[in-house]
Amino acid sequence: MDGIRLIGFMCLLSFCGCLDGAIIGPNEPVEQIIQSTWNNLELNSDLDLTTPEIIEKAGYSTETHTVITEDGYILTLHRIPGGNGSLPVLLVHGSFNDDSVWITLGKGKALAYLLADQGYDVWLANMRGTTYSKKHITLSSSDWKFWDFSFHEEGMYDVPAMITYITNMRSQPLHAYIGHSMGTSSFYVTATERPKFARMVKMMINFGPAVFINHMRSPLRPVLYLIKEFQSLLRVLFHDELFPQEFYNTLKTLLGCNLNFYRAEMCAKNLLFNPLGYDPEQLNLTQLPFIVSHIPVAVSLKTVIHIVQMIESGTPRPFDYGAAKNFLVYKSVEPPEYNQSSIANIPTAIYYGDNDLFISPIDVKMLYDILPNVIDMYEVPWPNFNHLDFVFGNDAPKLLYERVLKIMKEKYSNNVLTV
Repeated sequence: MDGIRLIGFMCLLSFCGCLDGAIIGPNEPVEQIIQSTWNNLELNSDLDLTTPEIIEKAGYSTETHTVITEDGYILTLHRIPGGNGSLPVLLVHGSFNDDSVWITLGKGKALAYLLADQGYDVWLANMRGTTYSKKHITLSSSDWKFWDFSFHEEGMYDVPAMITYITNMRSQPLHAYIGHSMGTSSFYVTATERPKFARMVKMMINFGPAVFINHMRSPLRPVLYLIKEFQSLLRVLFHDELFPQEFYNTLKTLLGCNLNFYRAEMCAKNLLFNPLGYDPEQLNLTQLPFIVSHIPVAVSLKTVIHIVQMIESGTPRPFDYGAAKNFLVYKSVEPPEYNQSSIANIPTAIYYGDNDLFISPIDVKMLYDILPNVIDMYEVPWPNFNHLDFVFGNDAPKLLYERVLKIMKEKYSNNVLTV
């Protein structure tokens, strides 16, 4: 069945001119590529390890916690516990990722480990539908109803559930929420629609915040529009899961992503980094097998359509179901804009890159203009810093994390930063 789905989707891309044979050439039969994969695969001992297993291998203790949302999704939080009196920090990944992005750079470099080394109580989120959060109290992940969500529902239910769980367990506010990409979008849904939960957070840190995205420069933009245009076909092929992990595994095998480091680099460049801003100097080749094996992960079709709606409307707002259903859901023919005036007055830090093709600096500055308490607005000082460098950039510790750790240690008085 996965093969049929893959063929159907690749035929769709070919029909629309999105496949140009740049990776698989006319003289490279699929059977030969698959056979070469098994003959030449360079094994990486971490490829099949889970996030907790990788953390333990790096020398840290770890815990796994389960959180149930108000609408029945069963989420997994991975924790690197701090000592007595440690401050809790929640790291939230973006779409097409899971919490492995926060440990990919390894000990001494990955943000999760650096925070643990600084004595923080580190919590790694896994949003609904991702690798470790594919369960529901009544629904199966093979049911299309399971995938009837976007970042709006994540902000309405996932973020409040995780914040509540951590703050109740620790009997103290969350010291910092660190979000990357769509992990920031979910927080701002919480901050506008359920601000009492956002007020349980002392600081919000944004990496490439995906709130305004209508100036997106990525070549993914037409692909996202294509997915929206053919959503009915994709719904039949994938039951609203875009795309199952088996699909990605098959696709990466067909494209030769696992053949060797050269092919892994080409695969990562074409499928992951070029669409978001290529930065070869920040790409650690030894991490490529791990990166390619762990991302992308499944996302809901509704999430992608919601992203396109945000591009088209130019402003963040709930999902547009069409006039008839909108009236039933929102009591208006169009979805209302999020109430930006209700955003909690939380100290906020914003970090962005000039070569981020997914989140334009123009859109980042639009976010800056609506936030009431921005304590740090910082363009990472590297001309090619892209959307994935926030979590995979080889020099991210020096270029970004040192500043973030310093900001997190500053003292606040009446929500004003004092040195």
